[in-house]
Amino acid sequence: MTILVTGGAGYIGSHMVHELNDAGERAVVLDNLSTGFRFLLPGGVPFVTGSTGDRDLVADVIRNHQVSSIIHFAASIVVPESVADPLGYYRNNTMNTCLLLDAAVAGGVKQFIFSSTAAVYGNAEHVPVREDAATRPISPYGTSKLMSEIMLHDTANARDLRFVILRYFNVAGADPKGRTGQATPAATHLIKVACEAALGKRDKLQIFGTDYPTPDGTCIRDYIHVSDLVRAHSSALAYLRRGGANATFNAGYGRGASVLEVLEAVRRASGRDFPVEVAGRRAGDPPELVADVGRIRATLDWRPQYEDLDTIVSHAFSWERRLAGKRASPSV
Repeated sequence: MTILVTGGAGYIGSHMVHELNDAGERAVVLDNLSTGFRFLLPGGVPFVTGSTGDRDLVADVIRNHQVSSIIHFAASIVVPESVADPLGYYRNNTMNTCLLLDAAVAGGVKQFIFSSTAAVYGNAEHVPVREDAATRPISPYGTSKLMSEIMLHDTANARDLRFVILRYFNVAGADPKGRTGQATPAATHLIKVACEAALGKRDKLQIFGTDYPTPDGTCIRDYIHVSDLVRAHSSALAYLRRGGANATFNAGYGRGASVLEVLEAVRRASGRDFPVEVAGRRAGDPPELVADVGRIRATLDWRPQYEDLDTIVSHAFSWERRLAGKRASPSV
């Protein structure tokens, strides 16, 4: 049994490949290297350069590597960019997922784990937000992911395919062993940006809005360590292999931190201050997103190991220092 990891050279995908490799699982990576890097991957894992939207290529990979399961990370993920380029997001996230599913069904893939997002909830009426809350995305990014969820449900109803959807909250941190982390230039993840600012890689950090209806006026997010997140994927795969039913789970910790609280954590981890500039709100940013995690903890054999903001930030900062010595090029 081989697991196809799409987007496996990216931030979360590379952590997944290391997790699978550590567990002795057979994996094959498909990535177009638009935001991924070969140097993030363990040696010896088969790698195919290409797009999930190339149905013939995906079919070849499934056949040649005897793929039985797919963990699908490949996607565009920047909310403001999706507002500016909605069709690009529907093409890359929704249409390519459709083509991937088509190849998966034709190739006899039995388990499919989909990387979704809390952005499908939009401005949630109740926080913490449950999986059965209304899905009203307020950005094309969130809509593109919700459309993919709907396609997955409909495909599973019609074909012999079972799935788990994981709706990520805010993924952060890096591999505690220093093997991989967020390496994308011009990344927008708050903790990475703040670590870059602390190391002098950025002149300043911008806070987008200080007038939200939150205790300190800045957005609140549920930050989950990337290593805990990929272990949730492993637990979801084990659940499906045991015959578990199709399911959707929030992937978070059930509590949030504000932008200002994150910046203070970065200052503690780095021992440095950095310039901060207040800017206006960004389109598509809800004031608060925190997960209700009752379902995932009750259903999957998954318990977080790094459920602490200072731990998440310290791992991210350690990786950012290491990254300065690596050649961050898609060709590597």
